[in-house]
Amino acid sequence: PKTVKDYPIWNFDGSSTGQAEGSNSDVHLYPAAVFKDPFTRGNNKLILCETYTYDQKPHSSNLRHGCAEVMNKAADEIPWFGIEQEYTILDIDQYPLQWPKNGFPAPQGPYYCSVGADRAFGRDIVVAHY
Repeated sequence: PKTVKDYPIWNFDGSSTGQAEGSNSDVHLYPAAVFKDPFTRGNNKLILCETYTYDQKPHSSNLRHGCAEVMNKAADEIPWFGIEQEYTILDIDQYPLQWPKNGFPAPQGPYYCSVGADRAFGRDIVVAHY
């Protein structure tokens, strides 16, 4: 497929995921965007889909639909988006990595956003996920 429109509409049983009742349980997946898969790489793709109910209306969990409407109205603007990754990395003793063994860390401060090499514990794990 060359464009998102070339991908088929799929469906799944929404009663299994709590997204539909048993009598009309089809939830349809409308392809909305295609991305190169940054995890498996190669020719693999990730398809972002919108969910629609059995009667072809945007599902209540389909927040992308409303967002797309707003973004189309503001097409002349230049939005900024960011992704925040949060981790709890446990040491081999099941305590958070570098957590004091007999107490608690200092109140939130410079370490909160990993400012400084002496505070960015587990950074190699975070970078490996990029």
